[in-house]
Amino acid sequence: MAKSVTHFICQNCGAEFPKWAGKCEQCGEWNTLVETIVSSKRPTKLQRSGTGIVRFQEIKSREVERETTGIGELDRVLGGGLVAGSVVLLAGEPGIGKSTLLTQLALCLGVKTVGSVLTVLYVCGEESPEQIKLRINRLSNKDAPSLRKGVSLSFLPTTDVDEAIVQAGGPALMIVDSIQTMATTDLTGMAGSVGQVRESAFRLLNFAKETGTVVFLVGHVTKEGAIAGPKVLEHLVDTVLYLEGDKNHVFRILRCQKNRFGPVDEVGVFTMAAAGLIEVTNPSDVFLEERQKNVPGSCVAVVMEGTRPMLVEIQALVIPSQLAVPRRVGNGVDQRRLQLLVAVLSKRLHLPLGTDDVYVNVAGGLNLQEPAADLGICLAIVSSFKNKPVGPKTAVFGEVGLLGEVRKVSWSEKRVKEAKKLGYT
Repeated sequence: MAKSVTHFICQNCGAEFPKWAGKCEQCGEWNTLVETIVSSKRPTKLQRSGTGIVRFQEIKSREVERETTGIGELDRVLGGGLVAGSVVLLAGEPGIGKSTLLTQLALCLGVKTVGSVLTVLYVCGEESPEQIKLRINRLSNKDAPSLRKGVSLSFLPTTDVDEAIVQAGGPALMIVDSIQTMATTDLTGMAGSVGQVRESAFRLLNFAKETGTVVFLVGHVTKEGAIAGPKVLEHLVDTVLYLEGDKNHVFRILRCQKNRFGPVDEVGVFTMAAAGLIEVTNPSDVFLEERQKNVPGSCVAVVMEGTRPMLVEIQALVIPSQLAVPRRVGNGVDQRRLQLLVAVLSKRLHLPLGTDDVYVNVAGGLNLQEPAADLGICLAIVSSFKNKPVGPKTAVFGEVGLLGEVRKVSWSEKRVKEAKKLGYT
């Protein structure tokens, strides 16, 4: 039997070293050595053959079978439901609602128990089972699934990935909270290190493919907002979900950054409440719920979140500046894009904004990325500058170019249809 040993491999140039060092001696890069399990015995040609070559004509086509989660917005983002044997990585800021969403998922699927078959296993590496039970009791009200008799939901408090795989058996759903707390004794690095995260994810991936278990991994994020750990973690898994939102607002947006079994342009919208994450089936109504009409500096823009059109309110405030360099502050819009649009308004519309502070805010905490919001931003700024309100039945969309022209954007018909549905003319 081949003996497993560990080497430290540079992630930049691939050089191998017997022990860790802060700097790679080959390429000179810092903090690129990662502990990796290697075998002291090379596999034979017979072992390397695997299952053999499969011709294209021999592959049998079949539809991907999905299991609905009971959470409509989550099903939308996943492409229709869960696929057996898939591994899903859910990342997001601390306190944004990752564990809450997965607890609701565990409750929904835990109801679908068959006899004594273990349906859901919650591997809690960060919290104790008692802490999770407190969250379940909070979620178990009229708006969320209750822990009634017959729910198959079990917990495994461990940070050893090998113990979790051995004791899991073959549940329908396995939740690992979080992948950064899991480790294997085959590596000497501490939990959360690059080598431990990669090896733990690889073993959970093999477990999912062998047993058909759907595995959800909770991932931490860095200070810059990227998913913590090696980039190979995102390459290993089948689906990468990102839960985002402003913790000062109730809205949460679930985005799909990668999906091997469905589209990546769908988003799910939730509101955070005492009963957990509540689905928002019509986001436009919610985002415009508190809008004040006939007030200068407010404009309704039609934006696309995935393939779903949404109407949001863009607010602007233009006031004389007390500084030598006027401020350009954007909340929910790109700062550089805002500066560009202010420059276009100053040049093409001859608005004297050079001595004014310009503040732009997207109501509700939504973060707009697409250029179709340009026209709404410009109209809100002009409205505030001239102190004239935009028509209460006006909804706009369009990209603004450097020459001051309004350019076409995608999904125009869907945007118009959504605006008309809400009474905008």
